[in-house]
Amino acid sequence: MFKLGTSLRSRVRTNNLAYYLFYLIGAISASLVLVIGIGLLIKSYPIIESHGFFNSIFSIDWYPLKSKFGLLPFLVSSCYVSLLALIISVPVCLLTAIYLIEYASKKVLNLFFPIIDILAGLPSVILGVWGVIIIVPFIRDYLAPFFGVHSTGYSILAGSIVLSIMLVPNIILVFIEILKTIPQELREASLSLGATRWETIKFVVLRKSIPGIIAGIILGLSRAFGETLAVLMVVGNVVQIPKSVFDPGYPLPALIANNYGEMLSIPLYDSALMFSALVLFAVVLFFNLVSKLFLNRLIKYLKY
Repeated sequence: MFKLGTSLRSRVRTNNLAYYLFYLIGAISASLVLVIGIGLLIKSYPIIESHGFFNSIFSIDWYPLKSKFGLLPFLVSSCYVSLLALIISVPVCLLTAIYLIEYASKKVLNLFFPIIDILAGLPSVILGVWGVIIIVPFIRDYLAPFFGVHSTGYSILAGSIVLSIMLVPNIILVFIEILKTIPQELREASLSLGATRWETIKFVVLRKSIPGIIAGIILGLSRAFGETLAVLMVVGNVVQIPKSVFDPGYPLPALIANNYGEMLSIPLYDSALMFSALVLFAVVLFFNLVSKLFLNRLIKYLKY
């Protein structure tokens, strides 16, 4: 009896120790986001204090030698590239996910998923080089002249095409998981009432999964907004507000990657780059929080 009680107390202590240990590890992991944000804020404080938060964001002047650090051209370029990449990739990803879940056989699934994994695992520099070799000349020699526009090929459109290819595997996998959450009973009930398979997909499956699809799109947007190397290689990196998709741009991640470590002897230059990193961090964090809200809404929606 004594041995049994001792063993039970030992197991309880071990269980409590494991609980607090895992809780501590989880808290440390979660606090990393806060630590990163505070660190960027501290490094950004000099530029915020001297130029102002909103003035730095909404100014179009980027002349470090004149102590002008406006981020608006970089933010606009990031928005253009990211949104256009989503416009290109989301319809393809959604239709592909619908086909794989609703129509494809197991042989097709077994063939397709390794291809998605390979595409997701490609280094971004490879896609960047592919964009320089294929996409940029195509836009310069064929697409831009077709619309009567002169372009070097290094443009918002080139960056968006390369970025859309990078987003495809991730968004497809998210959409597949969202469509899998729709109960099979709903499909069977719709078919039993005389609806065709496409009508079932359109009016039942997609309608039920709208919050999850929106969450997947927002997650893709956060990934697109922070992508650096491949976009940097083909977007042109010209500090201006693009007027068309054939104009070059300069996304925010490219600004940080291109300039950090250079000309840091210029007053406030380091702080301006840290402030741009803080803005990028805040935008990506906001997109992830919004996508989480939509996913929670999907879970509650499916319960009813």
